[in-house]
Amino acid sequence: MAYFKKAKTGRKVYDLIFGKGKIVEVFDESHYKVMVEFKNDYQIAYTEEGIPNWGFFKNQTIFYKKDIDLSKEDFSPIEKILSAKKIIKFRDKNKLEVRLPSGIWKNAKRVEEDYIETLCKKEHYHLFRKKK
Repeated sequence: MAYFKKAKTGRKVYDLIFGKGKIVEVFDESHYKVMVEFKNDYQIAYTEEGIPNWGFFKNQTIFYKKDIDLSKEDFSPIEKILSAKKIIKFRDKNKLEVRLPSGIWKNAKRVEEDYIETLCKKEHYHLFRKKK
């Protein structure tokens, strides 16, 4: 049985990428089952299994708020701000992590290129770190 098979609008959810959200629409005859809106006005569609249409995620990233356990996720603060050259170097060697809007650190290869490019253009270098 799929996680969002009986989804209803208005239910509070938590996404490992964007954080807190709310189901705003449910689709019955579509590949995507629910549309979730987040506090930053992003709207993301998810399959019945909780896989987003954003990024290169193969596993469930969204859960009902009461079901999520964040004790295994890495929310640690940044220790050293990387330079633009270091970001490029670590990205090429697959040793770069990026902080998602939810505050969780994930491998930069799993995130959309546009997100990383936007962060670099805005010089938000504090949202990158070398993989531990």
